[in-house]
Amino acid sequence: MAPYRLPAPISAESVVGLPGGPLILGGLDSGESSVSGVFQLDPASGKLREAGSLSGPLHDAAAAVLGNRVLVFGGGTEASSDEVQALPLSDGTVGRDAGAASAGRLPTVRSDLSAVTLGGRAYVLGGEAGGTVSDRIWRFDPASGKASAAGRLPAAVAGGGAAVVGSTGYLIGGKGGGGTALDSVVRIELRHEEAPAAASGEKPASAPSQHNPPPFRGSLMIADRGNDRLLVVNAQKKVLWHYPSHAHPGPAQGFYFPDDAFFTNHGTQIIANEEQNERIVRLAYPSGKLLWSYGHAGVAGSEPGYLHEPDDAYLWRDGTISVADAQNCRVLLISHAKKVLREFGSPSACAHEPPKLLGSPNGDTPLPDGNLLVSEVNGSYIDEITRGGKLVWSVQLPIEYPSDPQQLGPDRYLVADYTTPGGIYKFNRAGKILWSYHPSSGPGMLDHPSLAERLPGGLIAVNDDYRHRLAIIDPKTRKVVWQYGHTDEPGRTHDYLNTPDGFDLLAPDGVTPTHPYTG
Repeated sequence: MAPYRLPAPISAESVVGLPGGPLILGGLDSGESSVSGVFQLDPASGKLREAGSLSGPLHDAAAAVLGNRVLVFGGGTEASSDEVQALPLSDGTVGRDAGAASAGRLPTVRSDLSAVTLGGRAYVLGGEAGGTVSDRIWRFDPASGKASAAGRLPAAVAGGGAAVVGSTGYLIGGKGGGGTALDSVVRIELRHEEAPAAASGEKPASAPSQHNPPPFRGSLMIADRGNDRLLVVNAQKKVLWHYPSHAHPGPAQGFYFPDDAFFTNHGTQIIANEEQNERIVRLAYPSGKLLWSYGHAGVAGSEPGYLHEPDDAYLWRDGTISVADAQNCRVLLISHAKKVLREFGSPSACAHEPPKLLGSPNGDTPLPDGNLLVSEVNGSYIDEITRGGKLVWSVQLPIEYPSDPQQLGPDRYLVADYTTPGGIYKFNRAGKILWSYHPSSGPGMLDHPSLAERLPGGLIAVNDDYRHRLAIIDPKTRKVVWQYGHTDEPGRTHDYLNTPDGFDLLAPDGVTPTHPYTG
């Protein structure tokens, strides 16, 4: 037991974990009456802070955090509800005066349901509707306020406890169709299914139209390395943000050679590595204000506080920053206070002996379980390393220059081959190539692709660095269906790029779907 207690009894409430402590939503008081209050528990002192209210008294609801909102599903008082409510988050907390707003509806009224967030989406599991326990899984879209069928549980469950560990959801216990208590543990994992192939001879469109749905929803950031800038565009190729610019000026020391850039903090910040400026920067978005930096602009080194060609800087949920310090042949974990917490590899030698030695690492992708996926240029190795410094597995791939590997699912990975003609490869831990895209010539040929990621919906986005474009490829037809930039024509005006080397997608709800588990 904790050394403190609540000021009053509560049951049938919903709880979600936030950085500032558990958030308690609704429930039943000691008189078995529904309440509408929302409170945050300080885990150190045990004190409750008032943190807004629901739209009305509610118990037996489900709750989940999605992007910058807390979603509350169903529940009710005497009768169940189909309403989905949303409470806004700011810096990981709910304000004292925040009131829940209606965010949409479930297909049926429900109570005793459960919810998880996977892959940047919210899923509602089971529950009870009209006295009948359900086995349905619904995916809720905050943009439209609607829920769509997303599968079935192996059995009907109501009132189960739900949690997410890594990329897997768990539904534990609950009650079944006859009201009996369950001892089951259900695992919920996302499964990717390819869209049907385009008809033979059909020409892909370079821009969305009424007949061709957009290849992505939200904002796509491009690290336009050769132009020393970041661009944010939408699927219609409208420039939404440009940095540095008159409206969003860069740091006093300038902004040079952005190699990669990723949205963080629910789309309110950006972390970027200036590879040949030897520095990592964190910027407020959209103001562009410099919030934090590591390294010395224009000065390479291996001593504490110095970098040599930093690559793929990521912000982790606990505030740690990882970076592949390529020319120093190491991967660093750095605290917000700029202290090196851990070093994999060593500037003293570039060799394949992970995690003691690494051969010019250029990728350090965070995984859902907290491990790192490291790519070594020398020898074409991919390694999985725990943050504690244990090697999980390592494989040598039959490609020339592995760049920025990404995990697709259990034992499924994607990597770019940074050469010419370059390629994109799907592989497993045994090093078996499961799918590839590597045209040797023509408009689809890639020239030094540096990063490939699967977008929601299954399309693959890739930086085609030396052909000066960000391309989106249909893996089924192996055709480029959208691109920003003019092939083989570097430029700076609208729809032109110069050696783009990084990108990231920010969904409309503030989620980064290709790395939803980072900071």
